[in-house]
Amino acid sequence: MLSAEVGHIMASSPTVLMRLVASAYSIAQKAGMIVRHVIAEGDLGIVEKTCATDLQTKADRLVQMSICSSLARKFPKLTIIGEEDLPSEEVDQELIEDGQWEEILKQPCPSQYCAIKEEDLVVWVDPLDGTKEYTEGLLDNVTVLIGIAYEGKAIAGVINQPYYNYQNNEKQKLREPRNEAKAGPDAVLGRTIWGVLGLGAFGFQLKEVPAGKHIITTTRSHNSKLVTDCITAMNPDDVLRVGGAGNKIIQLIEGKASAYVFASPGCKKWDTCAPEVILHAVGGKLTDIHGNALQYNKEVKHMNSAGVLATLRNYDYYASRVPESVKNALVP
Repeated sequence: MLSAEVGHIMASSPTVLMRLVASAYSIAQKAGMIVRHVIAEGDLGIVEKTCATDLQTKADRLVQMSICSSLARKFPKLTIIGEEDLPSEEVDQELIEDGQWEEILKQPCPSQYCAIKEEDLVVWVDPLDGTKEYTEGLLDNVTVLIGIAYEGKAIAGVINQPYYNYQNNEKQKLREPRNEAKAGPDAVLGRTIWGVLGLGAFGFQLKEVPAGKHIITTTRSHNSKLVTDCITAMNPDDVLRVGGAGNKIIQLIEGKASAYVFASPGCKKWDTCAPEVILHAVGGKLTDIHGNALQYNKEVKHMNSAGVLATLRNYDYYASRVPESVKNALVP
């Protein structure tokens, strides 16, 4: 009798990983609200970090404080690495999100992750991916990224798109989401996508680019000869130039682009951790330009110095066309 009871308790009590993902979902939704609130108030508080294209806004700062403090309060043994260097200060209680998304707690944890402890996990946070686009009003490029890694591998992730449905809503009053985003002209603004390797990815409709079409999505604000040479070698039918790594991966899973090609350093671990999980959970592949998997342990360097190559399908078609000159220029 005892063993049956113990089995029942284990089955009904969510694992550390699933509790963390459920919290990250609620925290990411709160982050989306903060991002929209800063725009609505009208003062972005823009600061240049290293150059004119490397910006930080009030939203970057508030969202990082909200995410990191909310996670640390609930999971004190986590390693949390955020993009912004912020002074440690008392965080306003209004920024703390204590909720957990119940739907995620009901999902089974993949067996290989059931025994993971809090201290084994590293969380990579990009509070506002696509900051430059945010400052320029290209709001549908913007995402909030919370990626979760175990033993150096990205295993779970949450992406919030604060301005999903933005174009549907531009001419009418924007409504805050109470729940999931709805499609259509009266759509609620914003959505949250989440995924766990071995379980799947949720919150969007998986769609592929039509067979035989080669559409590449790449950087909008960090173009270079290397980036151009690499794309040209792939002989694409079309090239999309948009902001944000999270946004580009969403283009892959929603059938707007077939490959994300960025033959340049510049992208960081917090840009790729969460999106990589969503892509891998639906059978896609993300690597550096040489085909190496990215590593996400806490000691790793933050820069993805050998670029990014990602596809939903036909990875080898694109990987085989990366010029040797590009590979030689990008050292892992």
